[in-house]
Parts: sequence; C-alpha cells; structure tokens
Amino acid sequence: SDDFHHALHTVLTGERHGYYEDFGALEQLAQVYRRPFVYAWDYSPHRQRFHGDDPDDCPAWRFVVCSQNHDQVGNRALGERLSGLLPFPALKLAAAAVLLSPYLPMLFMGEEYGEPRPFLYFISHGDPALIEGVREGRKQEFAAFHVEGEAPDPQSEVTFEDSKLQWDLGKTGRHGQLRAFYRELLRLRRELPALARLDNASLTATVVAPTVLELRRWCDDNRVVVWMNFAAEPATVTVAPGAGPWNRQLDAADPTWGSDGSTLPAQLVDGMAPNLLVLPPYAVAVYAAGVSA
Repeated sequence: SDDFHHALHTVLTGERHGYYEDFGALEQLAQVYRRPFVYAWDYSPHRQRFHGDDPDDCPAWRFVVCSQNHDQVGNRALGERLSGLLPFPALKLAAAAVLLSPYLPMLFMGEEYGEPRPFLYFISHGDPALIEGVREGRKQEFAAFHVEGEAPDPQSEVTFEDSKLQWDLGKTGRHGQLRAFYRELLRLRRELPALARLDNASLTATVVAPTVLELRRWCDDNRVVVWMNFAAEPATVTVAPGAGPWNRQLDAADPTWGSDGSTLPAQLVDGMAPNLLVLPPYAVAVYAAGVSA
C-alpha cells in the first residue's frame, strides 16, 4: 500500500511536494489502518482526477506496508532515508506505525538500525545515450519536488559506494538501541494475539488529539491499545481504556530505547483518576489487557 507509506511519511516529515500533496492529514493515516487505501476512487488533487480502487474485498494479509523502500528512498534526489530527515525518537515512531499495523510489514535494508548513509539511485549502463537519458529523466522528475541542488550522477561509482550499508553500526550506541526497539516490536507482534492477527476488521484507529492517533486491536480476550504522538511537543489524551486492567507493554521513552525515561503508568484501569495521559514527543505507548505485565 503506497497510500500507507505516503500517509505516514507526510505526517512524520511535513513534506507536501509532488504526489505527497495528496496526503498530510493524520486522519488519512488513521483511515489507512482501517482500510489499506486512502484513495479508493476519490479525487486526487495531485493527479487532478479520480484515483484508486476499492480494497474491501481483499484481506489485510495481502497488503504490504512500509515506512521506507528502495523506490521511495532511491527516487529522492539525494536518497535520504528517514534517518536523515527525522530525529531519533521519530524513527521509533515510524517503526511502531508499521510493525503494529494489521498488514504485512516490510523493512528496508538498514532502517532497523537507522543507517545514516543515503540510498542513492545508481546505474551501470554501457550505452552513452541511455546513460544521458537517465540523467535527464531524473532531473525532470525532481522538478516536481522542488529539489535544491543537483542529484549525484547515477552512473558514477562514487554514488554506488556512498550508498553501501554500515552493518556494524547496528551493534552499538543509538543504532543498537533502535535495532533492539525493532526486535521488541516484532516480539510483541508475534506474542500478543491482537497484534499477530492480520485483520483490519478487528481494530479501530482514531485521531484522539490533534497529533495523537489511538489504535485499538483485539483477538478473543486479548486487547491492545496503542497511542502514537506525531509531534515534537507533548500531547495530552483522555484515557478510557475499558475493562482491564491494562498493563504497559512498551513505552518508546524508556531508557532501554535511548530516551530519558518513561513517565507513563505501568497499569491503566477504567475510571482511573486522573484520566489523562501526557504523551512525550513522538510517543509510542502500548498497553494490553488479557495478558500479564
């Protein structure tokens, strides 16, 4: 689902150029959790026509979602990954948005540890006319995105070398903490029945504050609620979790994941006072009922 990527990318980065002009509202991200397309034969301002198709006859497991891939990164003029566009806490938020979805997640090589090198578009052609055609085509493509400066030469070996991954980065420091955070999200997705279920009918996705998306998923007795704050400032949400208790499963602000420390309660109960949660910038908070802490 390109719509999932575009909805997530725009709320994280604020970019609105090119085909991103069709996106940017947090409600669109909420919508794409409920239904894998934002545009299902709706009018697209960027295309200036109706676009998309009805996905309702397709099960959730048939849709692949991501925050980055070779097209979306490699087709940028400077090949910036999200690690070059966002602060560290927002990288954890991007990971959670994908891995806690009801769809099949796809990870782009190096994103799991925040690879800082770009993934540039590179070629190795022998036909001079084809090489020049690629160069000119790239320049025209970037015009719609109002790119400043000139993209690296796709035929240059330097462009290829500058795109190579640095695998050892994922073993230490914040890169290692981000990689561990990905592993924890994957563990939760595997072990919590509500998250393991590839079904977008057993969920709600609601914008509960201007920058906060609440995702609720369930399977039999297991229920999960996720709050994600897509802003660089704290946000306050009213908590009405339902019958519990609800035990905290993950808080992206925990020092384990390279942050200052969790301020969220270890457990939520219905009718708790005060019934407000203050979510830190780029928060990811996961609570579950029907499981132990």
